[in-house]
Amino acid sequence: MAEGKLKSIADLLAAHPLFAGLDPAIADLLAGCARNVHFAAGAYLFQADDAADTFYLLRGGDVALELRMPGRGRLTVQTLHPGEVVGASWILPPYRWRFDARAIGDVRATSLDAACLRAKCDADPRIGYDVMKRFLPIVAERLQTTRLRLLDLYAPPAEVGRQL
Repeated sequence: MAEGKLKSIADLLAAHPLFAGLDPAIADLLAGCARNVHFAAGAYLFQADDAADTFYLLRGGDVALELRMPGRGRLTVQTLHPGEVVGASWILPPYRWRFDARAIGDVRATSLDAACLRAKCDADPRIGYDVMKRFLPIVAERLQTTRLRLLDLYAPPAEVGRQL
């Protein structure tokens, strides 16, 4: 691609690690669900219990995944960086966020409309299977990261060493 030429949404999707190696025809199809977005420092991309109606492919800036802890305030469970995905709760009902996601500094991302993407996955099971294979490692990694972070907070010191 020529330097200085604007990239299409399909190009941005194909360039993101989540969709590495994606068939260009599928990238074009999924691009219909996508748009570019920007969040200022401190803005929330979403908050826990809100409808999980989109997810984000980070292109610039960092995002903190936070849990609200009664009596402790907000706990950062994980910090996500460019090339990572923010949000996986859109995949399964009840389609509600389980974390808050807050911009650390300015954030540039490509957002994908979850209902649009689910419809495309339902219409073509091959696409759905490909998308789910790409998201399952993200879900597993987030679960493990959250588990370890909560062990850090709540397990007695001797228990943490034995759990790992």
